[in-house]
Amino acid sequence: MGQLQDKIAVITGASTGIGHSMAVIFAKEGARVVLAARRREALDKLAKEINANGGTALAVPTDVTNEQQVLELFQRTMEKFGRVDILINNAGTAIGKPTDELSYEAWRTVIDCNVNGAFLCSREAFKIMKRQHGGRILNIGSVSAKVPRPHSAAYTTSKYALEGLTRSMAVDGREHGIAVSVLQPGNVDTAIW
Repeated sequence: MGQLQDKIAVITGASTGIGHSMAVIFAKEGARVVLAARRREALDKLAKEINANGGTALAVPTDVTNEQQVLELFQRTMEKFGRVDILINNAGTAIGKPTDELSYEAWRTVIDCNVNGAFLCSREAFKIMKRQHGGRILNIGSVSAKVPRPHSAAYTTSKYALEGLTRSMAVDGREHGIAVSVLQPGNVDTAIW
């Protein structure tokens, strides 16, 4: 039996990169994975691959910046599996521009996905995990929250904010058995990089 046998894991940004890899590994470890991202075709392909290899995957196309779609993601997860043990907030985006050339629209796009999306998903997971008396939320941050790169004001700010959100939720979750942490990876060979 795998380390995650029969755990229900919701993974955002699951269509590519870190999220895709985590979904495959979690499924190999026995988790039932709920795949969330905007690209339906890529999600369906991954779900098919996981299910064909003996795992269990449910693809739920979701834009994490859309509150209604996030609500539907967790509703469908509960209808199918009845619980949420793990949430991986991995969905993210980056727009690299010098500060003086960064449009407000670009700034908002990054903050909305990287911070607001993590909040919306965490809020819904919290509601479920409190009723269950436990769960785990892992936010995928970035080394940029420790050592900023040039031309990354929006991305760096979003990852600093994600660390603050993580720390606050960890305090809020403690009495309910909800553990919240952040992983700050360095350079990873993904589409963003």
